[in-house]
Amino acid sequence: MNSLNRFADPVYCIMRLILGLMFACHGGQKLLGFPGGGHGGAGGLMLLGGIIELVGGLMIAFGFLTRLAAFVSAGEMAVAYFRVHAHANFWPLLNRGEVTVLYCFVFLYLSAAGGGAWAMDRTLLGRKR
Repeated sequence: MNSLNRFADPVYCIMRLILGLMFACHGGQKLLGFPGGGHGGAGGLMLLGGIIELVGGLMIAFGFLTRLAAFVSAGEMAVAYFRVHAHANFWPLLNRGEVTVLYCFVFLYLSAAGGGAWAMDRTLLGRKR
């Protein structure tokens, strides 16, 4: 048994928390103009994206319906990549889409792996390991 296995659950929880809060910040910028640098008051697809990012990010951060929120968020990031970034160039390194691709695939992983041992899903739904 690896001596670092005991840290797997807390580190997974911290990763999910930071990832979700960072994603929620993108939604907050689109919808509320907060944190700074955002424009707020988005409309159309930006409004829908902002809602998915804010609500989905908070759901992922706290582990509430993690699989569903992560799946929808991964889809939003795939759409964002092909609608915004891929027009400039296909390669993420050249079109500034690295973060979008990373979010997409980490969310895809979370949709398969779930919220982990320290998620609200496990507490509220009473699921066992």
